[in-house]
Amino acid sequence: MTTPAARSDKRAGRPRLGLGTVGLAILLALATGEVSAELPDTLPRIKPAVVAIGTLARTRSPAFRFLATGFAVGDGTLIATNAHVVRRKLDEARLETLAVALTDAAGRTQLRPARELAADPAHDVALLRIPGPPIAALPLRQADDVREGETYAFTGFPLGSVMGLHAATHRALIAAIVPAVIPRGAARELDADAIRQLEADRTPVFQLDASASPGSSGSPLWDPVRGDVVGLINMVVVKRTRAGPSPEPTGFSFAVPVRYLRELLRSAR
Repeated sequence: MTTPAARSDKRAGRPRLGLGTVGLAILLALATGEVSAELPDTLPRIKPAVVAIGTLARTRSPAFRFLATGFAVGDGTLIATNAHVVRRKLDEARLETLAVALTDAAGRTQLRPARELAADPAHDVALLRIPGPPIAALPLRQADDVREGETYAFTGFPLGSVMGLHAATHRALIAAIVPAVIPRGAARELDADAIRQLEADRTPVFQLDASASPGSSGSPLWDPVRGDVVGLINMVVVKRTRAGPSPEPTGFSFAVPVRYLRELLRSAR
């Protein structure tokens, strides 16, 4: 015998859910909540390793001038960042040197001198050495298994020169894995030099659906669950106006796969 309630559900085209189906839906919702909660659980392990890269000149004010982001790797005295960040001309007249600003366990900012240990400009990765006690270092992903559609996070100082050294974290979807060389807009723009460049450099980079700023350069791209680094933010796409590039970033950026940093670490030892 069919009850009035069952007839009503059938007429409305909405089958009634059993307790088992409802329970499964609740479990799935809880599981989704647990996954999303893993980023804030992992973040406290990431932030102590993230540092600010800049230059230090005692004769100017402020003495430390922010450039970009880096993070500790290896034995905790090695700092990874982008090669384009550290390959700038220093002011020898002011005795300007590379430096790293980090936050100690008491929450105080420390300034330490830094020297370039190794660099790979072709893949935009570099290693600095800092003196003093080692700081917390981040593990590097040992497998090249990043896939399009996966979600990661990056932590750095996107507005370090404006807002101060307060690390910010952004979620980032791997939108695409593409060659580092950006192709020309039309076939007629592909001259012989451009074709040779496209053929010679097929370095893959991660295209991210996250907005970054120049201060984010060198930020670690890390797994929210495992906490290991899979790449380094190295390129921010900015809007172009009639007058030229605008400092306003677009909604996407790029990261270098961490395998190039692993190779640099091996060669530097």
